[in-house]
Amino acid sequence: MLRKYNIKFYQVFIVMAICIGLIACQNSEKKASIENEKQNSMDGENLRPLLSDLSAKYETLRPKVIQPAEGYLKYPYLIPAGFYKQMWDWDGFFMGNHFVSKGKPEYLKFWALNLIQGIDDEGYVSGGATTEGPRFLFGKFAVKPFLSQGVYFACEGANDYEWIASHYEELKKVLAYRERTQQDSLTGLFFWDNGMQSGADNNAALNYFTEDKRTFLAPDASTLQCREYLAQAAIAKKLGEMEDAKMYAEKAERLKLAINKHLWSDEDKIYYTVDRETRKFYKRVSYSSFLPLIENIPSPAMGKEMISKYLINPDHMKAKYGYRTLSIQDPDYNNKNIILPFSNWQGPVWPIANFIYSIGLKKYGFSDELYWQAETLGTLLLKDIEKNNTMHENYHADTGVPLAPSDDHVDENGNIVGFISWNLCIENLLDGVVNDNWMLLEIK
Repeated sequence: MLRKYNIKFYQVFIVMAICIGLIACQNSEKKASIENEKQNSMDGENLRPLLSDLSAKYETLRPKVIQPAEGYLKYPYLIPAGFYKQMWDWDGFFMGNHFVSKGKPEYLKFWALNLIQGIDDEGYVSGGATTEGPRFLFGKFAVKPFLSQGVYFACEGANDYEWIASHYEELKKVLAYRERTQQDSLTGLFFWDNGMQSGADNNAALNYFTEDKRTFLAPDASTLQCREYLAQAAIAKKLGEMEDAKMYAEKAERLKLAINKHLWSDEDKIYYTVDRETRKFYKRVSYSSFLPLIENIPSPAMGKEMISKYLINPDHMKAKYGYRTLSIQDPDYNNKNIILPFSNWQGPVWPIANFIYSIGLKKYGFSDELYWQAETLGTLLLKDIEKNNTMHENYHADTGVPLAPSDDHVDENGNIVGFISWNLCIENLLDGVVNDNWMLLEIK
């Protein structure tokens, strides 16, 4: 009798094992099917119609940012068409690189030459200019660390370095001026005079009110200056200035080390600004925290952890309509429609911030997030163009509503003036995802 029960037990056991195996196999097949479905949905080819539609719209919008040479601006210049009529430093840099990607590097060259002519004996050059001359804001509004980079990409795009040889010493003066006026003597890091000078006007991680005299060692200022050194080293090498090439490359390396040593919080796994008076982290998760990603300054592990914990996390930077400019956890987070006296970088989705983020996402291997970002931003801008025949500088992160400039800014015909500028770079993001044709702004 006992043997009989044992036989039955083994029979039941075998049947159960077979059933479990079948269920596991079915689950495995189901999981594989889901993964394949997900992979297929993330195929860049699916975004080709969106890229085609956006590119067609950009063909009509792109010429609006080009202005003919006039007055002080001796070369054709680029403006953020619509609300602004001035030539600006980083607007022109990103628009100029977009034109380089279209086989027209001359516009980035013209941008550089218009800035270079404004360099004074000290090495100061204004970050903005009009046909009547340099534009001064908040005292000396110095150009952001983009000039040497712009020269480098213009030269590379045209395969021509001869035109910059006569201006080489002037570029060095600009770098030296920033070292004298915006480099911290204790750490070697760089700071902005104020938030407005950074371009991220009211960045909560910086000071932006005139009565706030604090200055902060900043990951964006330091990263951009590091890239200026790398660009200047590359230019020097092309011009046969080998000692300079070595010097600037060494400065870039020291600056990378300082960024990781002083601005990285190993506890929180992110870069913060540092108050120069207290020498303590100013713990605000903002747009500027992510700039070191574009130059591979964090290690692969550091970069991936920071991106996962903050950038692609809905509890911080990821919103329905793109990546925010300030963490939703920050007490100052908002989506207010502001353009005067400063634009709002305290939460809204900025296409240019998203383009900058995309470089980091690409370099640290976040392909699915790049697909989502390209589809989300491309669709957002296409809908704006179809409705308003223009774009805006930022959008409500949670509703996608176009913000600045608001609808009450209209031209003489009653049309919304809008904003066409570095948001052109979203086409480059889509082109990267669809065609593997990336504009990563790498300095080699």
